[in-house]
Amino acid sequence: MEGTSVRDKVVLAYSGGLDTSVAIKWLQDKYDLDVIAVSIDVGQPQGEDDVIARAKLIGAIEAYSIDAKETFAKDYVFPSIKANANYQDTYPLSTAIARPLMVKLLVDVAKQHGAKFIAHGCTAKGNDQVRFDVSIVSLDPELGIIAPMREWVMTREEEIEYARVNDIPITVKKQSPYSVDENMWGRSCECGILEDPNVEPPEDVYSWTVSPLDAPDEPEYVEVEFVKGEPVAVNGKSMAPVELIEELNDMAGRNGVGRIDHIEDRLVGIKSREVYECPAAVLLLEAHKGLEGLVLMKDLLAFKKGMEQKYSELSYDGLWFSPLMDSIRAFVDESQRYVDGKVRVKLYKGKATVVGRSSDNSLYHEGLVTYAEGDRFEHNSAVGFIYCWGLPLKTAASAYKGKGQ
Repeated sequence: MEGTSVRDKVVLAYSGGLDTSVAIKWLQDKYDLDVIAVSIDVGQPQGEDDVIARAKLIGAIEAYSIDAKETFAKDYVFPSIKANANYQDTYPLSTAIARPLMVKLLVDVAKQHGAKFIAHGCTAKGNDQVRFDVSIVSLDPELGIIAPMREWVMTREEEIEYARVNDIPITVKKQSPYSVDENMWGRSCECGILEDPNVEPPEDVYSWTVSPLDAPDEPEYVEVEFVKGEPVAVNGKSMAPVELIEELNDMAGRNGVGRIDHIEDRLVGIKSREVYECPAAVLLLEAHKGLEGLVLMKDLLAFKKGMEQKYSELSYDGLWFSPLMDSIRAFVDESQRYVDGKVRVKLYKGKATVVGRSSDNSLYHEGLVTYAEGDRFEHNSAVGFIYCWGLPLKTAASAYKGKGQ
């Protein structure tokens, strides 16, 4: 009809929970926008109800469910394995590396529909708001960003009342004392009693792992095969990335492997206490480092550690799409050219320990190492080597003699 205005569109990262369900109606009322709801599956538990149908019922003009598990595993998890990515040498970045993929997919949907905005459900105190916002402007600086939970001032009870008054169908379950985020690479848990860093996490915090005290009394061994730094097989069976991660999550979890209790420095400037379960991540990172130690030269291993730390920090800080990150990934990929081989890991009472490794590219030479028959080391070369190696110190000692310490 002549004179009818067309509303702008916003793409909402939609989980189907209370916050994002309320956000559909709130975005319509507050900003006069048409909402496109997008649910992205990176391996989190799926609800029993149809969240897409519910999004449309609430008022979304379009709603999509995107299965991104394979992309997440191949293009985000596996590169992070090659980089031995562990924020502050502790956290395998399970939540952090999922956010840039989600943003990429949201931006793609926005372009397809000509949307001018992207909305997400992040709060003002967490890291995820930075990861979403910075990734969005990195991929499309023209898109506007709306974060309803940074704007509205509603308690959980007020959100429920808002839903009731506006006939928003929601599924309100018994509120957990914890805030939980999950995907295939790990499970994070915070809030509740965990906010006291002096209290041991109670057993009900954990879902993916058995207590090491209750784990089997006999160790379980697993062999992981890598090609160019990427895991490709478990116990001789070739597996696709998602299948491989899920298999190792089950295997390590039943042996109590993967529990992490971490005082973490958030990007927003505060310390927080985070409890993670990352069974497959802990296992695979240990195995990968074990193989690298066998096939990479000393100087490359040492230099790569700095790149690994920076890779982890950039991932955590929401800078996945930065030029520096692109350059580091290129370096990491090149470093993995010869990281082929098999690693045997012992799983026992909460520990994943590398107990064997083999590779056609191994730099370990038994003939150079052994003191038994077959020794091929040129012993006579040692004296000359030591003379040259110690010569700078010998020269300095002579020059400085008698001139103080």
